[in-house]
Amino acid sequence: MAMVCLSDFEAYAKKYLPKIAWDYFAAGADDCTTRDENILAYKRIRFRPRMLRDVSVMDIRTKILGSEISFPVGIAPTGFHQLAWPDGEKSTARAARAMNTCYIASTYSTCTLEEISAAAPGGLRWFQLYIHRNRAASQQLVRRAEALGFQGLVLTADLPYTGKRRDDVRNGFRLPPHMKVKNLEGAFEVCKTSPPFHSLLWHAPHGTKTTGLDPSVTWNDIYWLQSLTRLPIIIKGILTREDAELAVRHGVQGIIVSNHGGRQLDEGPATIDALVEVVEAVRGRVEVYVDGGIRKGSDVLKALALGAKCVFIGRPALWGLAYKGEEGLQDVLRILQDEFRLSMALAGCASVSEIGQHLVQLSKL
Repeated sequence: MAMVCLSDFEAYAKKYLPKIAWDYFAAGADDCTTRDENILAYKRIRFRPRMLRDVSVMDIRTKILGSEISFPVGIAPTGFHQLAWPDGEKSTARAARAMNTCYIASTYSTCTLEEISAAAPGGLRWFQLYIHRNRAASQQLVRRAEALGFQGLVLTADLPYTGKRRDDVRNGFRLPPHMKVKNLEGAFEVCKTSPPFHSLLWHAPHGTKTTGLDPSVTWNDIYWLQSLTRLPIIIKGILTREDAELAVRHGVQGIIVSNHGGRQLDEGPATIDALVEVVEAVRGRVEVYVDGGIRKGSDVLKALALGAKCVFIGRPALWGLAYKGEEGLQDVLRILQDEFRLSMALAGCASVSEIGQHLVQLSKL
């Protein structure tokens, strides 16, 4: 079948992925209200397009933290890419480099940082970090990433504990025996015990969870990270003006407005709605990005109009991998790129620098 839009890739992935893998990727927390609202919130925003503007030559490039990317869509950190495609994160890295955009590699990759780096030398890559109780393991990961040429460190802030994802509980989700959380092998005893799936998803009796994550992490741990690395620190999971202010005060270089794809606290705000509040609080002092719910090029345009420097896609990247690996993910990115360029032109913008809040009706938010 012709793959025309991102929902075509979603339908393919749902049909052909094993149910347990599809359910893991698709899962939201509790009733999935926030997961679904991430998408619905974009549909409530209306454009105010301008006419008779010269859009014969389009420039859709932008820069994030000084690095140029071909268009303002990167790949968000998601775990376990081998569930979608045998080459896993190596294919993701190659697709991102081919499309000249940023890939944020997850702590919970099924390929090592070394394998990801070797698969696409010269690509723009950031590393997403969860801080674990075993601080030495987290410290080692940061130093490995920096030594391998990763150019940013993305601290995920919204996961002191794992949200309740009902299908994963019902399915007893675990990684297949041949897959490993490669970057954490040997770091935790929990990774060596049965059942063989990563500690985030270990549902212990009475609904409690055994996890290697450190729920005592605070803002002061940003200073600890700054003492370990010269990499710029981007904080992911911010949804309020109060936390945006704290992020700036603690010296981060970027904020990703994110609710973890609706997988953590259900009934929080859609990310595109939270973006407005965060951008206002930051007042241009650091770059602001957003993930969650981006399904069309016009969604990218809306996010940029409301102040995002770039957006990141999570589930759609996995759908692309499930379709045809690196080639399928390139197809997803290319469709978004073409749709974004067309939406910009039809709204009367010839370059990214012309996109602003005047393009959208805020009253509809």
